[in-house]
Amino acid sequence: MNIGIIPARLNSKRFPKKILTPLNGKPMVANTVERSLMAKNLDRVILAIDSEETKKALRGFDFDIVMTSKDHTSGTDRIAEVVQKIEEAKIIINIQGDEPMVDPKIIDSLINKLESPSVNFATIISKNLSASDILNPNVVKAFINEREEIIEFKRNIFDFQIGGAYRHVGLYGYTRDTLMKFTSLSPSENELSEKLEQLRAINNGIKIHALIEDYDSISIDTEQDLENLIRLLNSESE
Repeated sequence: MNIGIIPARLNSKRFPKKILTPLNGKPMVANTVERSLMAKNLDRVILAIDSEETKKALRGFDFDIVMTSKDHTSGTDRIAEVVQKIEEAKIIINIQGDEPMVDPKIIDSLINKLESPSVNFATIISKNLSASDILNPNVVKAFINEREEIIEFKRNIFDFQIGGAYRHVGLYGYTRDTLMKFTSLSPSENELSEKLEQLRAINNGIKIHALIEDYDSISIDTEQDLENLIRLLNSESE
């Protein structure tokens, strides 16, 4: 079974309650769930929440919602709590709740990548890295080797590194065993320094395979990001 799980913590530090902020006439995270449900290769989409307020805000939607602990330090840990109870899960896709315009085809492509026996952990990277992205620490940059395996993630890069940098898209996929192994490891020093949990895998010898796509992801990290997206959607509708 291929499962997409959207970890949805209510009180994000940079933009509290952003998952419930209205977009298209519904809570922002509802947009993420609805688009994820369009993925053809997913057998189930689960919204993993940590708050009764979130549950109440989404009661008008027929979503598969699971309440999880408030104590998780990362979305991956929240996903692992859900997966522990689903033994039939084979491939798990970590879909960010703050990507309301996530492309279902990208989810399908990531699942196809993980169906290779040699791939246990994969993520999306994009060639679309603008000048503003390079300067923005909220946009994570990825570097790969000749086998298209991730060798580094960085928030800030030097000028000489620009040529080899890709824009990291916050979409991950794992096999069940790899997810459980990853979440059993202690956070690495590098991970804590950069505030990037995926570095824990690299620092512990877990290979992260890259799927390179020509993809413009829209992640909502701040209120300004949401305002920019709303302007973009309004201009497209006109």
